This record gives sequence, structure tokens and C-alpha cells, in this order.
Amino acid sequence: MVSRPGSTGRRERAKEDKRRRIMDAARALFAECGVGGVTTQRIADRADVAIGTLYLYASTKAELLILVQNEKFATAIDEGLRAAGAAVHAGGGAVASVLALVEPVVACLREQPENGRAYLQEIVFGDPVGPHCRDGLALALRLESGIADILARDAGNVPGEAAILARVITAVIHVSTTATLHLQDGLPEVLDDIRRQVGAVLRSPS
Repeated sequence: MVSRPGSTGRRERAKEDKRRRIMDAARALFAECGVGGVTTQRIADRADVAIGTLYLYASTKAELLILVQNEKFATAIDEGLRAAGAAVHAGGGAVASVLALVEPVVACLREQPENGRAYLQEIVFGDPVGPHCRDGLALALRLESGIADILARDAGNVPGEAAILARVITAVIHVSTTATLHLQDGLPEVLDDIRRQVGAVLRSPS
């Protein structure tokens, strides 16, 4: 069967429209209800697509959450890298520069704590070869590399040590944003906890 001119383009536009509707519906429902209060059927209904169509784009609710959060996580890392660059340019120390980088990331993860917690758990403990999880892991490594770059500029750190310290600080961020102990804390309290730990890791006054 020969496709008529323009039919492929229409199909691609229709696919992209469905994907956009699914993403918009998932984003809105996760924000409104948290991941635990949402079903894939409810997302499909909000997006006005059949449940089978939704599964063509993401086979589970967890995959949908990762898709949505990956977009937000990437934007937050971009914002943090710009802020960290400005802090370094202004002569801020390592702690201040690292905090400038991680603050938008932590704000993103704490916007809906249940979602941020579930997202990080999926990234850390989920299927590492799944395409969406793989993208999330790449973003996490980008954040870690950004921290390592800041630390490598400090005269007291060689590149290998900077990478190890960045891994430790990334673990601090994960624990402080997901631990049950901090679920009821507001963003300022979580950031202050991270600031104190980063200061201790870098042997800097808090």
C-alpha cells in the first residue's frame, strides 16, 4: 500500500499530539494528587486517549512519572548550573556555589515530595536499561558532574577527589530529599540540612 503525500506527516503530528496530551494529563494529575493518587486509566481519561494508546508511550505509571520528572529535573539542572556559574564568577566559595547549583534541583524534587521521592527511587533502584530511567540516570550524572566541576576548581581538591566528593554530596541530596524523616520539612529546612552536610563534607564552616 502506498501512502498518499502528507499522510506520514499527519500521522506523526497525531502521535505527537497524543504524546503531548498524555504528558500534560500526567503532569497535572501527579501535581494535583501525587503519584499514589493517580492511575494510568485516569491519566488516559484526562488525555482523552484509550488506555492501550497510553501504553504505547509508557507501559507503567512509574514510566510516566519518570517522563514527567525528567523534563522538570533537566530544567532544574540547567537553572542550577547557571546559578552556580554566577556564584563562581562572583567569587563564592565551594559550599555557596554547590548550594546555588543544587537549590533548584531540590526545589524541583520537593515541589511534590511524594513524586520526588518516588522518582529518585525509580532512578536509583529501577531498571537501568529502561529508556526513561536511563535518561534520568544521565541527568543525575550531569548534576554530579556539575558539582565535581565546582569542587575541582578548589585548590584543595584534585579531580579524582572532586568526583568522589561530588558522589557523596549527591547521596546527601538523595537522602535529604527522600528520607521519611524530612517528608514534612519545608524547602528551607531541607536546604539548610543539605548546606550543613555539604559544609561538613568539604570541611568548611556551615
